[in-house]
Amino acid sequence: MTPEQQHAILSIALLAAFADGANDAREREQIRRLADSLGDESGTPDLQALYQRVLLKQVSLDDAAAALTAPEHRQLAYEMAVGICDADGHLKDDEKTYLARLAAALQLDRAATEPVVQQAEEMAGLLDAAAPAPAAAPNPPTPSGPTVDEAGLDRSILNYAILNGALELLPQSWASMAIIPLQMKMVYRIGTSYGAELDQGHIRELLATLGVGLTSQYLEQFGRKLLGGLFGKAAGKMAGRVGRTATGVAFSFATTYALGQVARRYYAGGRQMSSSLLKQSFQEMLGPAKQMQSRYISEMQQKATTLDAAQIMSMVRG
Repeated sequence: MTPEQQHAILSIALLAAFADGANDAREREQIRRLADSLGDESGTPDLQALYQRVLLKQVSLDDAAAALTAPEHRQLAYEMAVGICDADGHLKDDEKTYLARLAAALQLDRAATEPVVQQAEEMAGLLDAAAPAPAAAPNPPTPSGPTVDEAGLDRSILNYAILNGALELLPQSWASMAIIPLQMKMVYRIGTSYGAELDQGHIRELLATLGVGLTSQYLEQFGRKLLGGLFGKAAGKMAGRVGRTATGVAFSFATTYALGQVARRYYAGGRQMSSSLLKQSFQEMLGPAKQMQSRYISEMQQKATTLDAAQIMSMVRG
């Protein structure tokens, strides 16, 4: 894939990220930082300029689609766009309109697009199931508090990190779509272990406070795979194959591990940490978590060889 084709796909993905017009300042800043980091890693520093052109509506969807002539590149661009639109929940009207325009520009028929949308919407539904309890006021810490298996929580966080790292090693688009629901599931289980009552709105806000936005995280996962060369021909059909050449592979291991450990501190303290302290704690934990990746890469690779879409959806529902 040429740099021009990569940029065309990233333009389509960025347009998808802003399709509903609902991204707040934090999400836009996370996407901007992502453009910077991907540019540094891929050797294409004009990605920041690409982000600016998209934000200022100087990029044409038709022009980006026209740069993609290979059927597999057109299909990949559509899958990425659908996943990003579904990142923060079910498709909104503006996003449906954008995807319809994109399908027409890419010359994709309903047989090619409907299964992608159906699978992404199912994943979005799993986001709703990740934290089903009603929201409640923060629970003040009590002298006794709930009995928490701290060692068990450590093992659970590590297992979630290995699983999400394994998902990032797979080339299929559904693999990246499953990472955020599993992260939300992990946070929900950690919170309830400490007696907190949570809903998905609270968990999404926590992730956003830490700088792990839903839309930007999907965009990062897709972008790393794209620029690292993990997406191959007919990637969606390569079940069980593990990518070994992608730049920044298994970065989701570090994000998940750091998220889990900070969530432990947050809920163990009765949700008393300020936004600035939460963000600082996450950044401090992210460095050691990145160093841990190499220690567990073989376990991630082994795990990736055993995964399929039905199994992952069952894990999120379970």
